[in-house]
Amino acid sequence: MVRTHPLVVVGGGVIGLLTARELAMAGHEVRLFEQGTVGHEASWAAGGILSPLHPWRYPDAVTRLAQASMAAYPALCQGLAEATGIDPQWTPSGLMRVGLDEAPEAQQWAARFDWPLESRDLAEVCPGHGIDGAGLWMPAIAHVRSPRLLRALVAAVRALNAVVHEKATVEGFTRDRERLTGLVVNGETVAASRVIVCAGAWSRPLLEPYGLSLPVRPMRGQMLVIQAPPGFLSPMILKGARYLVPRRDGVVLVGSTMESVGFTKETTEAAREDLLKAAHDILPELARYPVTHQWAGLRPSSPEGVPYIGEHPEIRGLFMNVGHFRNGIVLAPASARLGADLALGRDPALDPAAYGLDRPSGTGAAGLC
Repeated sequence: MVRTHPLVVVGGGVIGLLTARELAMAGHEVRLFEQGTVGHEASWAAGGILSPLHPWRYPDAVTRLAQASMAAYPALCQGLAEATGIDPQWTPSGLMRVGLDEAPEAQQWAARFDWPLESRDLAEVCPGHGIDGAGLWMPAIAHVRSPRLLRALVAAVRALNAVVHEKATVEGFTRDRERLTGLVVNGETVAASRVIVCAGAWSRPLLEPYGLSLPVRPMRGQMLVIQAPPGFLSPMILKGARYLVPRRDGVVLVGSTMESVGFTKETTEAAREDLLKAAHDILPELARYPVTHQWAGLRPSSPEGVPYIGEHPEIRGLFMNVGHFRNGIVLAPASARLGADLALGRDPALDPAAYGLDRPSGTGAAGLC
């Protein structure tokens, strides 16, 4: 094993856990600090669709991360299931986007990236449900069950001898001139040669005192679950800003809202009614079945949904991998690999320029739903 000074990951969501896994697999001593419970914030709340919604609306930088991650997920999930006994339930169900209003731009985008996409009838993709109309069918899109993925990652990271600290609030960093020397956790200084911040929506207030004000802010997303019988629905269905994700046990996940309410994570009755109405509009048969859960998570929004992956411009050894917005689960394997490549001085798997901390801020979150 390579002997180095400790490498530290701040944040225990999917990006942080996969980053810790990358570093540990490279033979490094790794510590991960999470202010709450590992795997219980935005990543846990995610729907687990392994593609951006309306992916042609995003910059190419998002598509490149998404394609690399999609290619990695089958082996990742199989390996996690074998190593930990926890199956993330990678399921290649395909996704049907209702409506052909954006077909020309979607087809042009799909041709550029060799992304399987075709026009199909809803009745053909979802037989037996009595729904009509046409849409854009993406047969290669899969989904995972996010809480199971996170539980498997926690177990895998610990099995690699990475030390995971919960209820551990990172209060700041220490440095010797332009070089990072450690961080302050719950009032105590912890030595570190390199730190990678993967703290999602909480990254900006942590980094601002060090001259880095990234435009990453919390954006609440609410979801609910309808308990249908196993086998009730096969493909995922997207209509406008709402979608259905079928699970293997019959659960149908309905998502999701996008609300700028700061760090408020409570659920609301208005969102429940809105999501339920959308679910019944997409698939009227769902009105027969009960709602069993509702929850919310705080996404780390960023301009155009492009994450920031790179090193602090003035503090050597301080890296960040933040701002994945709605696509943390989608982009996680490739993002974690790129972030680890940069922190370890390896040749990066993707060109890091598009994710640089000094890039233009872009146009914001408009249209990314």
